[in-house]
Amino acid sequence: MTLLEFTGCALTAFGPALSMFIVTIMNDPVRVIILIASSFFWLLSLLFSSIVWFVFPSKQQVWFGVIVSVLVQELFRYFLYLLLRKAERGLKRFVGHSLVSNNKHMLSYVSGLGFGVMSGLFALINILAEVGGPGTMGLRGGYSAFCIVSSIFTAFIILLHIFWEILFFHGLNTDNKNFILYVVISHLVVSEITLLNQYYFNTLALCIVFVITLSSGYYAFKTAGGHLPIIDRLKNQNTTTEAEN
Repeated sequence: MTLLEFTGCALTAFGPALSMFIVTIMNDPVRVIILIASSFFWLLSLLFSSIVWFVFPSKQQVWFGVIVSVLVQELFRYFLYLLLRKAERGLKRFVGHSLVSNNKHMLSYVSGLGFGVMSGLFALINILAEVGGPGTMGLRGGYSAFCIVSSIFTAFIILLHIFWEILFFHGLNTDNKNFILYVVISHLVVSEITLLNQYYFNTLALCIVFVITLSSGYYAFKTAGGHLPIIDRLKNQNTTTEAEN
């Protein structure tokens, strides 16, 4: 039973990211390198956050520690952007066949996936270790759905990092501060909302994060040049109706 629960939680959390890696990244060595580099930058942000936590311990104010961690992650997201922009010219020169150089949003997508996967691993690895045996969480008054809820949260966080990376990089490329502010604020909101889980407001927190994930995904999709036929059709109908009136 523990093996089944471990497998289910792991696939729930990392199944979408694994599918993205297999379909869009695995066959391109340049994308794999960028994925690993972005994962390393997230580890650096974790190291820096740990140093800040050690120097200025705030164990009684966890919310403050979360804010510091988020701001440090966004700072290293900016450092990653600077590094990739400096390396982009070399990528186009030496690996012109790579699809990375043909899509301006591919760098942000791949680096966002690396950021998200590493963040998800550190968020869920201890829970998966406990789920793997010899017992199962939820006994003696504990929350029986804790593992699956944590896995769903992890899946959302991984997706959000992809969306945030696309919006953040686009905001820097176009000098649009609104995108950057949206990424930082939504990251802070999502991270602070997860603290509600300790008060067993899991459903409320999950619903809020789900809405933020959907909205961030839609903005990232539109930013990358995507179009939803249904929404475009509704807009055309509204325009036609207004013109007739």
